[in-house]
Amino acid sequence: MTTSTLAGRDGRRYPLDEPRWRGDDGSPLMVSPQPGLTRADVDSSVRSQWRYAAALPIRPAPVSLGEGCTPLLDVRLSGVPLAVKPEWFNPTASFKDRGTSVMVSVLAHQGIGAILEDSSGNGGASVAAYAAAAGIRATILAPESTSAAKTLQSRVHGAEVELVPGPRQATADEAVRRSSGVFYASHNWHPFFLQGTKLIAYEIWEDLGFRAPDAVLLPLGAGSLVLGCAIGFAELLRSGAIERPPRLLAVQPENCAPLARAFAAGAPAVSPAEWTPTAAEGTSIARPVRDREVLDAVRSCGGEIAAVPEDAIAPAVRELAAQGLFAEPTSALVAAAVPGFAARGAISASDTVVAVLSGSGLKVPQTLSRILGEPM
Repeated sequence: MTTSTLAGRDGRRYPLDEPRWRGDDGSPLMVSPQPGLTRADVDSSVRSQWRYAAALPIRPAPVSLGEGCTPLLDVRLSGVPLAVKPEWFNPTASFKDRGTSVMVSVLAHQGIGAILEDSSGNGGASVAAYAAAAGIRATILAPESTSAAKTLQSRVHGAEVELVPGPRQATADEAVRRSSGVFYASHNWHPFFLQGTKLIAYEIWEDLGFRAPDAVLLPLGAGSLVLGCAIGFAELLRSGAIERPPRLLAVQPENCAPLARAFAAGAPAVSPAEWTPTAAEGTSIARPVRDREVLDAVRSCGGEIAAVPEDAIAPAVRELAAQGLFAEPTSALVAAAVPGFAARGAISASDTVVAVLSGSGLKVPQTLSRILGEPM
């Protein structure tokens, strides 16, 4: 029997098998620290991220569409050599499938038959696909400004999609308001979503010959990629599989950079602020629910959170595209941040650096048409 639990910020603990998305105090939940894997624990017969299933605190029957095992490609960005991990090789073309696969597997195991999700696009498309695979009814709330390609993907999978007026935060607030009537399977709130995203750390470790990189570059919105990497590499350190975790270098657009601002100020959490729209719509999260945890994770590994100007995003999209990498603007944030990180010495040519490209440019055709200055 597992002794793992869910824990809120107030220290109260809850059993893993209890369907819940937040603590009684209203705080986000985290799974208690896990012991981590060694090389011998990887099931190499499985060609998906479920090859690392032994790292999960419970082992539900996988609801899997083949997520994970994305390539690691050597490139140069702004003259700096690094490796990029294009996450659009996942089934719905974004990294979100990693977290969704584990979250939906747990919800199916718990007998949940209908779920609610809020998303600016990629998360909703992912939840719609995996809910369909699990036979779970899904309702997706999305900002009315969301790319039509992303909401179309959710609809094709059979989800009911509702567009909410106003900024991204208005959609999140509406989802919480409705959560008393249907289970809220939020990729930003549910603790098992992070248990899925942590598996990218194991995959990077295996990609590099079972060693950790010096740094990982990540786009940052709500923080599930950053926290997933932090959790995964901490487990590898705990198991003795690596000697030290990598520096996590996270990037936000200046138009919506609450975590970058809090990090620079040394603040423990995000302060309310008004932000302007950004081409990197996947990071447009004004009040990330796990702000404290993200800030702690980046600080504890000696990492950084940077903000890049809006006018640096389009050139970064073009730089990636010139190397055959069709990334959405949210992903291109990492390329836009490379010159600044290199100038500050956060990365160097002698470092092993992995940059995660979170989603495909196919998701945002209207935005990329504007970047090119061409009509759709």
